[in-house]
Order: sequence, then structure tokens, then C-alpha cells
Amino acid sequence: MLFTDIQFIIFFIVVTLAYFSLSWRGRWMLLLAASCYFYMVFKPIFILILFGTIVIDYYAGIWIEQSNDQKRKKLLLIISLISNIGILAFFKYYDFLQDSVNSVLASFDLRPAVPALTRLIPSRIAEWMTTGEGKVLLPIGLSFHTFQAMSYTIEVYRGNQTAERNFGIYALYVMFYPQLVAGPIERPQNMLFQFHSYFKYDFELVKSGLMQMAFGFFKKMVIADRLSVFVDYAYDPASDHNGLTLLTATAFYSFQIYCDFSGYSDIAIGAARVMGFTLMDNFRSPYESRSIPEFWGRWHISLSTWFRDYLYIPLGGNRRGELIKFRNLMIVFMVSGLWHGTSWSFVIWGALHGFYQITALLRDKYLKRANIRIPDNFLIRTINVLLTFALVTLAWIFFRNSLSRSMIIFEKIGNLSFSDQILSPFNQVEMWFCVLLIGFLLWKEHYFEKIPTSNTAVFFILFPIIAFLTYFLGVITENQFIYFQF
Repeated sequence: MLFTDIQFIIFFIVVTLAYFSLSWRGRWMLLLAASCYFYMVFKPIFILILFGTIVIDYYAGIWIEQSNDQKRKKLLLIISLISNIGILAFFKYYDFLQDSVNSVLASFDLRPAVPALTRLIPSRIAEWMTTGEGKVLLPIGLSFHTFQAMSYTIEVYRGNQTAERNFGIYALYVMFYPQLVAGPIERPQNMLFQFHSYFKYDFELVKSGLMQMAFGFFKKMVIADRLSVFVDYAYDPASDHNGLTLLTATAFYSFQIYCDFSGYSDIAIGAARVMGFTLMDNFRSPYESRSIPEFWGRWHISLSTWFRDYLYIPLGGNRRGELIKFRNLMIVFMVSGLWHGTSWSFVIWGALHGFYQITALLRDKYLKRANIRIPDNFLIRTINVLLTFALVTLAWIFFRNSLSRSMIIFEKIGNLSFSDQILSPFNQVEMWFCVLLIGFLLWKEHYFEKIPTSNTAVFFILFPIIAFLTYFLGVITENQFIYFQF
């Protein structure tokens, strides 16, 4: 079920009203049933995969907590992690492995070694596991709820979280519908106790949640989907357009992916808040960042902190010398690239951000040793923000496009001539309206918190205006949220 479907609006209203009319036990049962329905709207059969991992991790958490043998605890954790990673790897990376290995073998005139999945499994099973081209279907949101489930068993193993005995509550932790498909990726310490709580109706939370949802819809339907029209036109095929068009499309894509993903997070966080639940912030105005490290402290925070706590620090973090720290950073970002997508362009995107991070650390180290202090004034801050945005934007080219198309785009941008004319699938007024929307977004991100939206009068004026503008200015497209593919 897409957040942008009218079906979701009806679903949200019905579930929320029913939620506040029930006891605690009725509430969690309602939310679990609603979350199952929400997920099954996409493809019902895939809930069996989700249920299987829930059962494994539920019992693994209890047995890890009950065991007094450290080796047995570790073995149980490994079994849990292997089951989660194995399912994710199979559904997400089988085709990538097949294509990569067979391409290498073909370059040496050798026969393919990794067969198509349809040759390994019965045809009836293949019908629901593969596409018409024989490619493996990726269950929606698999990367997100897999990482959330893994954080539970890891935290129980570390002793930071008691094992959940109520199977329904644990299942709800994994399946809570607002953040089931695209996060935020929550830790058990933040969510499990909330599912055991009974939240009274709070009009302040309702107002705040609805306002955040309204801006989430606006970001997605008005800004992201409108920008996608130009981006899709310019990038497909990129060879038909000049450097200025592709540079404009690349800048537009930076804001498209931000509004698309942060819009989802806003709707998820807002929907949860209406019912009294608190989800973590996933974005904090990332395009105001003055450096790449700061950018990753503001962008997809739930994922970047997950990799920090469960991969970077276990690898040694920054405790074993500078070279090991740089190695660990590069590993984390390349794994992050693979988490996002199954192509080498995603790996390059991750490696590029790893290179950015290492370069920033080396720069700061040099400035400190040379006792050079960069003045902190408006001009320097602006330059740093623009430079960071440029680096992030150029990296998005690999994120959005195949490796071959990315090379074409870089070549075209490198040969850019300002005598070029920007081609557009719509008129110039529409394109400049996109620029105006981006300007509004940046203003809103920087200044909007100063507007007293908690004031009831302001809410009843502003909320209908945002809802009306979203309906009136929203672009009708078939675009799902970008991060649904992950």
C-alpha cells in the first residue's frame, strides 16, 4: 500500500480511530493485524518470509538471554544473523552474483557457472519468486526490516535489551506499518517499551503528527514527483541531451531523492506520532551540511548509525590506528552501497563517499598540524555548503544510473558549454516552478521550526492550506517511493 494512495488515507483514519477506542491489548493486536494487511497489499505471499524470520529471531532472543554459556550465546546470534542475511542475500543479490560471475567467465570464453533461479526450483515456486524475465523478485522493504530484526538479536546478545516474551509485540516491532517498508530503522530500546505503553489521546501530538504528514505528502507528491519528470526525461537516454540539461537534471535529482525519501519518513513519523509513538528522526536538513561527515550525520540517520554501531565499531572503528580507521570507513561505505542496490554503480557510489570521508579527515588533520584556522563567517559557511552539495550531487549520478550511463553523463557535463539550451519535457515556466519549489523547501527546512505550528489556530489555517496545495499541485505519476526498491 502506497502512502500516496487514497486507500492509505482511509486505512490510516480507520486504524487510528479504532486504535484510540481500544484497550492496550486490543491496540497492539489491531496494529499487528493492520500492519500485516498493509504489507500484504503489495504481494501477500511475501509475508511468509517475514513471518519466518520473526519466528527465528523471537526464539533466538529468548534463548540468547537464557543461556549462561557465552559460546552458545554467540552461536545463537550467528544463526539468527545468518538466517536474516541469508534471506536478504538470496532475494537481493542472487541475480547480481549470477550476472557478475557469468560475465567474468564469459570474458574468458567459459560457460556460465551460476544458473538462473528458474532452473533450480520447481516452476510453481518460481512463479511467485521471479519476474517474467526470470529475475528474483525482491520482497518490498526487505533490507529495512532485516536490519531492524538484526539489531534486536544483537542488542539482546550485548545485554542492552531484554528478550521480548510476547510474540505479538515482537512481531509488531518488526512489522509496525508506518516504518515497515522504508524505515526509519529502529532499535528495540526505542520501540519495544512503547508497544507495551498505553498512550492517551493527545491533541498536541495529533496536530504535530498531521502537520509532519502533510509536509511529507507535499515533499513527495508536489516536489519529488514533479522533479522526477525532468530527471527521467534527461537521463533516459542521457546521450540525447547536452551537458547543461544533464547538470540541471543531476541537481534536480538531489532534491528529488531527498524529498522522496524524507517525505516517506515524515509521513511515517507523523502517522506514528498521531497514535503516541515516537520514531527517530531520519533527516535533519542534510543539504545545509558544511562537510561530508556532517552530511552523513544528517542523511538517513537510522541507517548510518546502524552501520556505525554494528559494522564500523565491531571492525575496530578508530581505535586501531589511522590506516585501520580508513579501511573500516571504506568497508562501511562500500557495504552501504551494496545495501542500496545490486550493481557496481552502487558500490562506486559508496566508495566515492568513503573517499570523501577519508579526504575530509586528512584535510582536518593537516589543518590542525599546520595550525591553520579557517574563519567561521557567512561566506566560508556558504562555500562549504555549496561544495558539499556539489560532491554529494555528483555522487548521486552513480546512485541513479548504470555505470555506462554515468560515464556518458560525466562526459557530457565535463564538456558543458553555457551556450547550451536546457531541453525540457515541459515549458520553461514549469521548470522554473521546480526551482521555486526547491527554494521553498530550503526556506522551510531552515526557518519553519520558528513558526508556532503547535498553536491551534495556526494549525487549522496551515494544515488545510498544505493539504489543498498538495492535492492541487501534486503530479500524477506511477512513481513508488525510491527507497521501496531497497
